Amino acid sequence: MATLTVKVIEEITLNNNSYNSERSLDIASVNEIVKRIVTISTTETGLLGFATASSTDLSKSYLAGQFDEDDVRYIRITNLDSTNHVTLTFRDEDSTEFAIKVDAGHSFIYPGDNSGGVLDTMHAGGSALTVSLNDLVDITADADTDSVDLEVFVGSA
Repeated sequence: MATLTVKVIEEITLNNNSYNSERSLDIASVNEIVKRIVTISTTETGLLGFATASSTDLSKSYLAGQFDEDDVRYIRITNLDSTNHVTLTFRDEDSTEFAIKVDAGHSFIYPGDNSGGVLDTMHAGGSALTVSLNDLVDITADADTDSVDLEVFVGSA
C-alpha cells in the first residue's frame, strides 16, 4: 500500500499581486490505481461503475472500469478535448441523478470517503435541503457535438 498525494495548484498575478494557492491531500492505504484514456461519443455511455465486491453488477461493462464501492478513495476525470464539453451524470442507489458539464480542458474530482469509498457520498433530488447521502452507483458521460477523449484516474484501497 502507498499514499496518494493530490495537489491542487492555482497561480495568478493580478495588478502585481500574487493570488497563488496550493493545497495538498494525502490519501493513505491506496494499493490500486487505474489511469485510462477513453473516447466518449455523443451518445450517453457508461464510464465508471461501482458496486459491492459480491454484486453481480460488477459484471456490467463500463469504458473505464468497474470498482468495489467500498474501496474507491479518489476519482479524477479530465476532458482532453480542446473544443467540446462533456456531460457527466452521477447516479445513486435510488436512481436519482445529478449532471455536471466539464468543458474542454477542465477536470472534475469526485472525492471518495477516506474509509468508506463511494458509500453514502452523494445526494440527488428535488431538494438538497434535506440530505440523506446514498451510494454512488455509476457515472455516465455524453459528449457535446463530437467525440472527446477523457482521462480517468481512480485510486482504490
